[in-house]
Amino acid sequence: MKTNKEIEFTKIVQDNKSTIYTVCYMFSKDVDEVNDMFQETLINLWKGYDSFRNESKVSTWIYRVAMNTCISADRKKQRRKDNVPLTMDVNLYEDTDADSRQVQILHARINRLGMVDRAIVLMWLEDMTYDEIAAVIGITPQHVGVKIHRIKEQLKKMQ
Repeated sequence: MKTNKEIEFTKIVQDNKSTIYTVCYMFSKDVDEVNDMFQETLINLWKGYDSFRNESKVSTWIYRVAMNTCISADRKKQRRKDNVPLTMDVNLYEDTDADSRQVQILHARINRLGMVDRAIVLMWLEDMTYDEIAAVIGITPQHVGVKIHRIKEQLKKMQ
């Protein structure tokens, strides 16, 4: 029998699983790695669930935990670069139409940004307000606006 805490947590995860997956996907293109980060995020959310004080929205808390988890995983990955990933020569999901190509180019450019800038773009694309982004990142809403403007300019200049 599930406890009230487990039922509440399950509901929160179900309501926000696409957000968690989206954050994880921004930090890796490898499906297994994304799934590992997703699972690690769930573990970290569960560990921190009792200490969540409802001072911010649940979605803001989830973004913050997911981003911190993915940033930590990305740093660990950088330390063990000697791993050789297994790859297939066939990409079953590759689309070659113009719209898909545009999305691939944008995704590649976003991946060249720093971790914090990638996170800001992700949240902005998810239609989060500047106040919500500021709460997750830990900066002022005005600074979010400045950063988004600079990121847009940086993306435009990328080749």
